[in-house]
Amino acid sequence: MSAERVTAQYNEEFRIPGSDLRTVAQHVKDFPTLASWPGEYLARPLFVAEREIREFADDVRCLVEILFSLPDRMFGGDLDAFRSVLGISDGRWEVIRRFGDLVPPYYGRADMYHDGTSFKLLETNLGSETGGWGLASEMSRATMEVDAFADFARRNRLGYVHPVRAVVEALRRFGARVAPGREPVVALLEWRGGLKDYGELWLNFQSALRSAGLDILVAEVSDVHERGGALYLGDTKIDVVYRSFVPDQIAEEPGGWDVVEPLLSAHRAGGTLLWTPLSSTMFANKACMALLSDPARRRDLGEDECRTIDRVLPWTRLINTDALKTDTDLVDECLERREQLILKVNARGGGVGAVVGWETDDATWRRALENSAAEGCIVQQRVIPRSELVVDPVSGETEEWHAVYGMFYTPQGCAGADARVVPAGSGGIISGMSHARARAAAVFHQSEPPAGGEVPAAGESPVDAAK
Repeated sequence: MSAERVTAQYNEEFRIPGSDLRTVAQHVKDFPTLASWPGEYLARPLFVAEREIREFADDVRCLVEILFSLPDRMFGGDLDAFRSVLGISDGRWEVIRRFGDLVPPYYGRADMYHDGTSFKLLETNLGSETGGWGLASEMSRATMEVDAFADFARRNRLGYVHPVRAVVEALRRFGARVAPGREPVVALLEWRGGLKDYGELWLNFQSALRSAGLDILVAEVSDVHERGGALYLGDTKIDVVYRSFVPDQIAEEPGGWDVVEPLLSAHRAGGTLLWTPLSSTMFANKACMALLSDPARRRDLGEDECRTIDRVLPWTRLINTDALKTDTDLVDECLERREQLILKVNARGGGVGAVVGWETDDATWRRALENSAAEGCIVQQRVIPRSELVVDPVSGETEEWHAVYGMFYTPQGCAGADARVVPAGSGGIISGMSHARARAAAVFHQSEPPAGGEVPAAGESPVDAAK
């Protein structure tokens, strides 16, 4: 049975008077480890084929590994040339270089649309500052606690991967370098003042990690101090820092280097490890996707690598001041194809600064290209997400929603997925930050029918190597 047929069956059972499937969203909202998350939930989970998301995960891993090789393969090891193309300022570059560790671990969240045929990659979101791990984990766990859904999942071979448990495994492996034979002491560090804005989200993450068996401290980087080559929070030695701040905060805020100096000293001494390095932001820069997509820039990539890129990545091109001045063919193409393109600023997330070509006029689109070029941006082929059919629990009407899926990944492989959804036709950007009717949704994968016809137990299961 395809994901679409599972959805149709779910909606049919959802409509039955008195069906407990109608209680899933409220049960998720009331789940203890989600109490600090303020958002709303879709009336049902979303469903994908296990084989499809596993194959997409393999392609994303290959693509990210190519990203990590770009400085050498496209720029001959000239890091200054690489960062110049990405539009990284001198201040941000100093932060990245002083912390070293230029090749980050494979860790983050790939955002993608499903166009009705396959998944298409929109962003890679590398680095520990990427959020959503706790929300994705606990939505699925809470959904499985509803007996009616657990029964539906069993009958339809539905499972999920708990992203936070994959985080715990990754942190334990990493922390073993400085804490062999014992549980590492992990501290999530926000920038100074950051907990005021993001504290509830990180408390959700902390609660989810603790429920998965790993305690984690939550503090701001200004709360810690260095002693003997290691970082301390009060009298507690920190083995691993889970970073949730970015280079801009160090480079641009007054006294930023003074705030981060204890962490920098401990990191250099090796007494406290940093998960993940600040170079993650460099490879998460959207311009990297344009470098991969543009045939003129990837002459040193293999045929198989190019096929992988073209399979998962929409047409993407880099727009900066040099391109505006010299590449008139590209500029003309972007102007002619406005209704097929979206503009995204390289170093921003959450839809900030994005301009939707098919929702603007020609003059506005031209100004957007000119104004965003100075900061650096990409233009990307529009991907139309498939409609997700959802029964409204109050009206009983079937509504169409559009979803951006988030697939989490760690060095051990695919680590589960979730989705953010908005009503179809309500805007070209799907973002919880910018859409009043945005909802969160758990994602369950459907496994292949087993040999012999036995129905496997439903619940948490591995998609890739995260076990």
